[in-house]
Amino acid sequence: MKKIAVVTDSNSGITQKEMKEIKNLFVIPMPFMIGEEEYFEDINLTQEEFYKKLLSNEDISTSQPSIGSIVELWETILKDYDEIVHIPMSSALSMSCETAKNFAKQFNGKVQVVDNHAISVTLKESVYDALRLAKKGLYADEIKKRLEENMNNSSIYIMVSTLKYLKKGGRITPAAAAIGTLLKIKPVLQIQGGKLDQFAKVLNEKAAWTKMIEAIKKDFNTRFKEFVEKGQMRLFVAYTNCPDKAKAFAEELRKEFPNIPLTHIDPLSLSVACHIGDGALAVATSRVLDDEN
Repeated sequence: MKKIAVVTDSNSGITQKEMKEIKNLFVIPMPFMIGEEEYFEDINLTQEEFYKKLLSNEDISTSQPSIGSIVELWETILKDYDEIVHIPMSSALSMSCETAKNFAKQFNGKVQVVDNHAISVTLKESVYDALRLAKKGLYADEIKKRLEENMNNSSIYIMVSTLKYLKKGGRITPAAAAIGTLLKIKPVLQIQGGKLDQFAKVLNEKAAWTKMIEAIKKDFNTRFKEFVEKGQMRLFVAYTNCPDKAKAFAEELRKEFPNIPLTHIDPLSLSVACHIGDGALAVATSRVLDDEN
């Protein structure tokens, strides 16, 4: 039985503290540029510090970990492990996945880079899937295959509290943002296949909650019906800088879907928060993997 390490980045929402508590897991902190300074998530940039700077209108941009630091990490890990399963954020949202794939070729199959279009809480669940599959004895290439076969079996729906950051990122025009702000529109976004797209427009937060619950219900009754019947689906809640609201939303989901375990209530990764701002609320669902499904 080979010794398998799983590597991901902080887009997964897995903190450095959690990493230290989970055997065979390594988490690369994502870099951010704030003004002229470089920061690393959960190293010298906490969630609290990030939102303080964001709400102070400081210039914040996401970046990628240097490929040199990733390759160096792989080399260090392979001194103690036989193989690595590397799970970065979706290639649809970052070039880091494609870059890692190219450099992994130097390692003669010992490093398997997964592109299963996951981000945030669905990326976190993919990491847990990989760890479970490795514990069952699957090799890195087998784990990669299983994760990528499962890539379309997840959904994320996000209620955005402000249009400011969507406008800044060019996802909506300044005119649309101005009108939306005037009418107090709350967009609901979706992430499927790794891409962030608009899903619906509603006029208040209560309507947004209803719209997201309806969307998850539809997924359970259509795309994921088979997996629901097998007990393979899980629910997650994620948020940006509004933990109390997230807990209340989680209770609504538990009432609506009593037979689907809700396993995480996590902050959204800061790389997502950069594009949607604070006060956002998300529900996600994903099919879990083990050696039997």
